[in-house]
Amino acid sequence: MKAVLVSWPFWAFLSAVFAAMTAIFAKIGVENVGSDFATFIRTIVILLTVAFILTATGQWQPFGTVSTRSYAFLVLSGLATGASWLCYFRALKLGDAARVAPVDKLSVVLVAIAGVVLLGERLSPRNWLGILLIATGSVLVALR
Repeated sequence: MKAVLVSWPFWAFLSAVFAAMTAIFAKIGVENVGSDFATFIRTIVILLTVAFILTATGQWQPFGTVSTRSYAFLVLSGLATGASWLCYFRALKLGDAARVAPVDKLSVVLVAIAGVVLLGERLSPRNWLGILLIATGSVLVALR
């Protein structure tokens, strides 16, 4: 069991499970709430939850131990996350969760392309086929 807890597929699958729960819970939650305010509430919950986890596990670290480069990219990531959440909640407010979430998952396609172009990662032809299928599936699910 310990080996499972340190494997990326385990955590990636849990991420997918929680992302699915996020879409369903958020769709219900934004029913009578403005999407931006709903995002604000969600952000507070996440902030408090992560602070609790850091405290409970003793993982806080001095802010000075983080490099300027890391700070810059973490801030950019935070800004991108905030923009993503605002757009996602707005889309959920306006559309069906079953159609919004697959379009949101086009991020998988964009990450694969950016990983190759910007990070020098390599994907096999089978990987590219999977990316093409994800893109195709996202579009097909989004259509009426």
